[in-house]
Amino acid sequence: MVRNVEESNVQDSKGAVDTSLASEEDAAALAKLGYAQELKRNFTMLEVFGIAFSIMGLLPSIASTLAFSLPSGPAGMVWSWFLASGFIFIVGLAIADLGSAMPTSGGLYWWTHYFASPKSRNALSFLVGYSNTLGLVGGLVSIDYGFSLMLLSVVVIANDGNWAPSDGIVYAVFLACILCHGVLASSMSKIMGKLQTTFVVMNFVLILATIIALPIGRGSQRNDAHFIFVELSNLTTWPQGWTFMLAWLSPIWTIGAFDSCVHMSEEAANAVIAVPYGIVFSIGSCWLFGFICVIVIAACMDTNITNVLGSSFGQPMAQIYYDAIGKRGAIALMSLLFVVQFMMGLSITVAASRQTWAFSRDGALPFSSFFRVINKKLGHIPFRAIWGCVGLGAVLGLLSLIAPAAAQALFSLAVAGNNVAWGTPILCRLVWGQHKFKPGPFYTGRFSVPLGWTAIAFLSFGIVLSMFPVGGPNPTAATMNYTVVINSCVWGGALLYYALSARKWFTGPKTTLALDDLSETEEREIAGSGPVIKGLEDHAV
Repeated sequence: MVRNVEESNVQDSKGAVDTSLASEEDAAALAKLGYAQELKRNFTMLEVFGIAFSIMGLLPSIASTLAFSLPSGPAGMVWSWFLASGFIFIVGLAIADLGSAMPTSGGLYWWTHYFASPKSRNALSFLVGYSNTLGLVGGLVSIDYGFSLMLLSVVVIANDGNWAPSDGIVYAVFLACILCHGVLASSMSKIMGKLQTTFVVMNFVLILATIIALPIGRGSQRNDAHFIFVELSNLTTWPQGWTFMLAWLSPIWTIGAFDSCVHMSEEAANAVIAVPYGIVFSIGSCWLFGFICVIVIAACMDTNITNVLGSSFGQPMAQIYYDAIGKRGAIALMSLLFVVQFMMGLSITVAASRQTWAFSRDGALPFSSFFRVINKKLGHIPFRAIWGCVGLGAVLGLLSLIAPAAAQALFSLAVAGNNVAWGTPILCRLVWGQHKFKPGPFYTGRFSVPLGWTAIAFLSFGIVLSMFPVGGPNPTAATMNYTVVINSCVWGGALLYYALSARKWFTGPKTTLALDDLSETEEREIAGSGPVIKGLEDHAV
């Protein structure tokens, strides 16, 4: 095996584990999957939870997706949150089972290859890897695009609605934001784990400020329980029932970053515990606190929803704040909102780069040998992968210059792309690989199979849902949902690339272990319970 001189390895001498990167147990758990330890495990379980919860950015995400949820009315917003979040929790449990059993940064495509049938495993693994990578970059773009809208809404409020930013200005703010994320993700690796705790605290400060300020500000104008929990609307030309289902896109997009815990597997101490509990706690927290937030919003917003959605401030949440606590209060809370949204973007930049790096490590991306290099001087991070994600994100962000509908597709790009990436390994395990599955410390037991099938059904529905035009049937070019076009290009392009070229050289995950350098702990793990990995057949059962 040829190694790049810039790459780091957990082995600093034959048979020895470099404990400055990982404990022997964590290095051995990774060796069981065929990989040498190259990243530094400086994330605790709380910090793994923190990166997922930070990316979800509960209140900023709810604010960014009110255009999906409000057309169904206050009750539609409230109950769609509760129901969709429950199904997302089930998906999280299914992924947590896999994350505890086989924690690796490229988990989704790795699991797909391991569980799928011999004939389909390479193609499916290739598809999942591309869908997940581009879905994460799409999530980064949509978060940073939302940040630019929120920041500019503060300027609009300050000018009493007498100024409106052009698409060019929106993109310029977006570009500055994503470049800042690249710089920070590259230079703050040593404290990135600690920052996640700060980000979680900031999220809860914003939530607390909102659920206190809005009811106080509205005073006697608060809406009653019937309006909050029963009142339905239909501000689309779809049937009432389908408008309610489209409101599910808000929680589906918001609680769509739990797989970031998986991508941080090789930087998490005691990953077999930290990864699954990070997934479950981040989803559960958003389910609970998000439900509280949407109830408060429904209780305190203008009963004329059209006024909220058509706000001159460019953001429905800005109008809700303005109506409740006036100009200064709205500026203060919207400022806090976009600061938290900025933190979301930084966290997802980190997570997306780890998936990109892992996929490059297995040689699947163009210029993989370039992007898979680890920079030791900056703290054992995939520096080049970080900037690869930033560069691709900057290009995708150009969609915002085309039309609002094209920019809206950035939200659904992450939904559809990640749903495919989450559902495929679960499906492969249930259909082909159940006999190969060896549970980790976190396991849902006899409920694992029914939970898995429920997750697949929900994820399949979510893909279809994300393709629909939000406003109604027979859309114009300006109201079309371009997700179907974008994702068809992603999935079709990946499969075409595989059929024409990659099938000749992509054989799935590769081992990066040097057999002569295995520690005794690593050898025991591989011999005792590791999967059969090309190059390590003599060590595995």
